[in-house]
Amino acid sequence: MSTLFSPFALGPLTLENRIVIPPMCQYSSKDGQANDWHLAHYGTLSLSGAGLLIIEATAVTPEGRISWADLGLWSDECENALSRVLAFIRANSPIRVAIQLAHAGRKGSCDLPWKGGGNIPSGDPDGWTTLAPSPLCYTPGDEPPQALDEPGLRRLREAFALAGLRAVKLGVDCVELHCAHGYLLHEFLSPLSNHRSDDYGGSLENRMRLPLQVFQALRAVLPAHIPLGVRISATDWVQGGWDDEQSVVFARRLEELGAAYIHVSSGGLAPEQKIPVGPGYQLPLAERIKAETGLPVMAVGLITEPKQAENIIASSQADLVALGRAMLYNPRWAWHAAAELGGQVYAPPQYLRCQPHGLEHLFRD
Repeated sequence: MSTLFSPFALGPLTLENRIVIPPMCQYSSKDGQANDWHLAHYGTLSLSGAGLLIIEATAVTPEGRISWADLGLWSDECENALSRVLAFIRANSPIRVAIQLAHAGRKGSCDLPWKGGGNIPSGDPDGWTTLAPSPLCYTPGDEPPQALDEPGLRRLREAFALAGLRAVKLGVDCVELHCAHGYLLHEFLSPLSNHRSDDYGGSLENRMRLPLQVFQALRAVLPAHIPLGVRISATDWVQGGWDDEQSVVFARRLEELGAAYIHVSSGGLAPEQKIPVGPGYQLPLAERIKAETGLPVMAVGLITEPKQAENIIASSQADLVALGRAMLYNPRWAWHAAAELGGQVYAPPQYLRCQPHGLEHLFRD
């Protein structure tokens, strides 16, 4: 039996298989609200046969967006718009659905990536003043962010908690806290972006303080049946920055607080990063987190082939594999992987007739 297509439990939540569709920003919202693009996009991915679909980085405040077109969950309007997408998925697929809650920090107020993705000044109609642990720009020449003060930190924790409550009302199966890719909570973790001299800067304990507080605020409002996981960048790939040693400490603290899993990515904090990109290049980072904690881990990063994914799970390097670009390119990746590895996936009854000859047991309805 294929290990990739074996079930896996994230606390009280059981996934049908080990394939995860990670959060991938679509930059297609207006005022944070999901629309027909999201309905088509997530509707398609919900029929992929994956075990878990994670909705893209969803901002907990308007200024927490990466771009003016990011998805959000800070208002009734945002919640109602996204509920339409969730309703379609629930009516047509048994896939488990998570949502990633996020704040872009100093990497916010940007243009769309296919328009260059550059920083938009706060005086522009599509721009705003960004927030960060310290008034340090991501890219030289950007408008400096505003350092969060104590009331700002309190509002941030409250915003994550309120977004968590909205996620519960939406009926998601799981929540993921975004602490990766150079966004706000990662900015607090890394000494490269956090130059504070108060209780939220300096030592590792202080730099972890806000991310851990936000995690606790979310965990406090989520029912026990909804697991809360965390995505991290396990290293900045920059000398003197956040690294895998600190990530292990952070993961252990999250484990103590009830984290369900760690989604292990890397980079995104500094333009001078030097990433050794190659197939499964982040896998050693995930493997270390798994070995040094009791937490399940998701591995991500150029995992593209069924046998590659199977070997990762079979060798216990990771518990789950996340495929992003590969799923965009081939939303039926899990179907083809199941055919190759002898697994079985869900398919809607409208598609049962497409099973190739000799693979009549590939689908379950």
